[in-house]
Amino acid sequence: MANMYKRMLIVAGIAGGALLATAAAPDGWQLAGTKPANYDTGVDQGTMYNARRSAFLKAKADEEGFGTLMQDFSAGQYTGKRVRFSGFVKSDGVSRWAGLWMRVDGKGGTLALDNMQGRAIKGTTGWQRNVVVLDVPEGATGIFFGILLDGPGEVWLNSADIDVVGTDVPVTGVSAKAPPDGPRNLKFDQ
Repeated sequence: MANMYKRMLIVAGIAGGALLATAAAPDGWQLAGTKPANYDTGVDQGTMYNARRSAFLKAKADEEGFGTLMQDFSAGQYTGKRVRFSGFVKSDGVSRWAGLWMRVDGKGGTLALDNMQGRAIKGTTGWQRNVVVLDVPEGATGIFFGILLDGPGEVWLNSADIDVVGTDVPVTGVSAKAPPDGPRNLKFDQ
């Protein structure tokens, strides 16, 4: 049914002139977040970068919670390596914040995370390359990544890429610290 609706949108768009955007997550991607129903996503064929179509994420209303256009994959072949997620992002009217993000999970939860909140995309910007870099430690099971938008505005993502980089490329996020082997400073004298 969803594919039929998508085809109807495409046919209607072609019949009415140039198709600008389809309101469904691009193939391989999903709409998620704390309030995904407050966001629209799809492919915007009218917003190009390097002759490529762009994905978009747009707020429907000014409400609390974020939306993200994301995907995930097994950490298997990346374990023990440093991974970079990069893409070109353009924004319009982002009043709170937006950013690329990547998270590495293991059996015990999150092992590493960067969501660019400390260097957020805000306001209206032209195309800019953004990067998040994380180590994928032993015990990692999954890598999650995407673009997020918290609050009003719209962002476009283009030329996204995942690649393995050397240790000369600095990590941009934080890694979970291994717990100590035992209790510490129980007498508060340190």
